[in-house]
Amino acid sequence: MNAYKINKGGPAGPCCFVVFGANGDLTKRLLVPALYNLAATGLLPENFAIVGVMRRPTEDGEFRQMLVDGLKQFATRPVEQAVADKLFSCVSSVVAQPDKPESFRDLADHLAKIEEARNTGGNRLFYLATPPTGFAPITHQLAEVGLTQEEPGGPWRRVIVEKPFGTDLASAQALNRQLLSVLSEDQIYRMDHYLGKETVQNIMILRFANGLFEPIWNRDHIEHVQISVAETVNVERRGAFYDNTGALRDMVPNHLCQLLSLIAMEPPAKYSANSVRSEKAEALAAITHYTPEEAIANSVRAQYGAGTIKGEGVIPYREAQDVKPDSTTPTYVALKFGIDNWRWAGVPFYLRTGKALAKRKTEVAIKFKDAPISMFRDTALSGMAQNVLVLDIQPDEGITLHFNAKVPGPSVDLAPVGMAFKYKDYFEAAASTGYETLIYDCMIGDAMLFQRADGVEAGWSAVQPFLDAWAAAGQAGLATYEAGSEGPAAADELLERDGRAWRSIS
Repeated sequence: MNAYKINKGGPAGPCCFVVFGANGDLTKRLLVPALYNLAATGLLPENFAIVGVMRRPTEDGEFRQMLVDGLKQFATRPVEQAVADKLFSCVSSVVAQPDKPESFRDLADHLAKIEEARNTGGNRLFYLATPPTGFAPITHQLAEVGLTQEEPGGPWRRVIVEKPFGTDLASAQALNRQLLSVLSEDQIYRMDHYLGKETVQNIMILRFANGLFEPIWNRDHIEHVQISVAETVNVERRGAFYDNTGALRDMVPNHLCQLLSLIAMEPPAKYSANSVRSEKAEALAAITHYTPEEAIANSVRAQYGAGTIKGEGVIPYREAQDVKPDSTTPTYVALKFGIDNWRWAGVPFYLRTGKALAKRKTEVAIKFKDAPISMFRDTALSGMAQNVLVLDIQPDEGITLHFNAKVPGPSVDLAPVGMAFKYKDYFEAAASTGYETLIYDCMIGDAMLFQRADGVEAGWSAVQPFLDAWAAAGQAGLATYEAGSEGPAAADELLERDGRAWRSIS
């Protein structure tokens, strides 16, 4: 099969990969396996260095062994010792703390030595694998000692921050102001790992590289859109974090809104980061802003109760460790969005996400309008299928188109059928963490899969009415659902009043 490449290929240029929070879970579980996968496929630069920044003194050998252990435990492919040895030969560690400005002078001295020894050309990628409270203080201290300063024609300096980007619209705006006071927008790479998944990236290719779909991608042909992100995991031991976050803040302004923007965006003028991100931000900015009463009417929030998942009992959310017994934090949300533009006027977008559900599944379903059926009035129509294009994002990546066909035989009977494309059937792709593409893109300066400030704020602006309305309502309207189920009955009712139903997640 022929494969066409767009503006990419070959190893990234020389650079130093500096990880704050290098001894944390994210580094071991995701960053180290991703860096190894890039090395194994020849995409890491030859002149490369990994510098781990921690809060306590750690010997280089100890840090290196931590990375080795992480790779052994979380590798997504068989580990070739020669590749691993080469990757870990460029590892060092240093102490730097935002509340100790002088420690960033030590970091600057350390980087100067490493850059000279490894010949990285002064290019620096700072990955902030830290809690969000560290984003602004760390970037300000980096800027204070000149580590993020760029000169025309000189080395590049980039900073990756992980979501969440704020906890509401005001905090997201404040964070953007703080980052942009010391960095330029093109130096900031806001990481949303969902955008590294192949099917997510394929949405634009599906729409804009195929004349088949784009002409019918509008209100004249599409009845509604469903975006679902279901998880089987409960809050486990993360109650202290989750009870201050909840399903809406954790998933909707980033993951689900990013999926929505890719489905709803207008065709960009060209395949470039700025063009694509501008159209995505415009789509999010067009989401209908509800009054408090409208927000309540067009949303469902719920907490899981006791139940069973994969044969194991689950205790109610409010009984989980570090969760307040009277908590109103939702573990499940369902929302109905409208988009106020010509393409999508009158087409509802239904979004849902939750924990402790029946199955782990992420999909986007585009429901097309039904064909007129008057010509089939004298035939058996009980098998009439809905015409739906389903983008499976996880766990099995692929695309399926559902339509009707005649059952073989003398009578005219219709049955639903599907044409399915699965990545594994067409392409040989080794298992990955989802971070490989994003890290590589940052190294080569391609920001297309990263969020821009206006897109982040547009996502928060869309969900802020729900946050405000729920805070005012308190316990009122908070539903429950059985752990291991498909969610609360109230979510079904949200669609039933429109004459529609959720696709099953199990």
